[in-house]
Amino acid sequence: METPHTRTRTSRRTLLAFAGAAAVAGPLLAVGSAGAAPASRLITAGGLDDPAKKEIAMQIVCSAENSSLEWKKQYRYIEDIDDGRGYTAGIIGFCSGTGDMLDLVELYTQRKPGNVLAKYLPALRRVDGTDSHEGLDPNFTRDWERAADTDAAFRKAQDSERDRVYFNPSVKQGKADGIGVLGQFCYYDAIVMHGDGSDSTSFRNIRKRALRSAKPPAQGGDEVTYLNAFLDARVWAMKQEEAHEDTSRVDTAQRVFLKKRNLNLDPPLDWKVYGDPYHIG
Repeated sequence: METPHTRTRTSRRTLLAFAGAAAVAGPLLAVGSAGAAPASRLITAGGLDDPAKKEIAMQIVCSAENSSLEWKKQYRYIEDIDDGRGYTAGIIGFCSGTGDMLDLVELYTQRKPGNVLAKYLPALRRVDGTDSHEGLDPNFTRDWERAADTDAAFRKAQDSERDRVYFNPSVKQGKADGIGVLGQFCYYDAIVMHGDGSDSTSFRNIRKRALRSAKPPAQGGDEVTYLNAFLDARVWAMKQEEAHEDTSRVDTAQRVFLKKRNLNLDPPLDWKVYGDPYHIG
């Protein structure tokens, strides 16, 4: 599965500077909260958390992360693509070196003690923050695939951690900013790639950069103008790291939808990532 596309897509996050949901969801909503919209205003923002829209979001992210629309096949994905983050795996690229893989396996073990990955918890704690495989090789990748292929509890744990750490915080912030489905997707794709740590290219700081030049609807701004500012800030952040220099997931995907003013991400959708075309009818 190691292709030029997967090498680009998995080198996606600076080491995460948070530990679990409290460090993601909590501070996330505090950033740039001045001028927050009243409750009635927030209701007007459509939801990426609608099941049909969430499916679209997963497919579009998968096109960039896995060069495929078949995101449900990625539960078993695992490899080390030499990006300094150890193993990258699963539907959202959980990494052994950034803490989110450890959180995932801990959740899985809480729900199903004695599972095939539980024995790796001590090693995952030791390698957190490094690219080391110590205590994981030679059988960790085989056991990961086995768990994904045979245990619905492991797949559900991946879903839960995706939602807790990435999907729910981005949708919540998007709704607070008064932006619709497309904008919430732009937030989600950004937090998937960049995480929400304290570094300058994290999601919260991409958003801060956008707020310097435009206001979101919740603060009286125009949605299209604000989303263009956010995508400008996102492209800047991507270009700070060599692995992210290909900005097609923004330029020939998200901007395509925005130029068409498809703020609700309504099909049909046509876009390209890394030059490859995709379609959702």
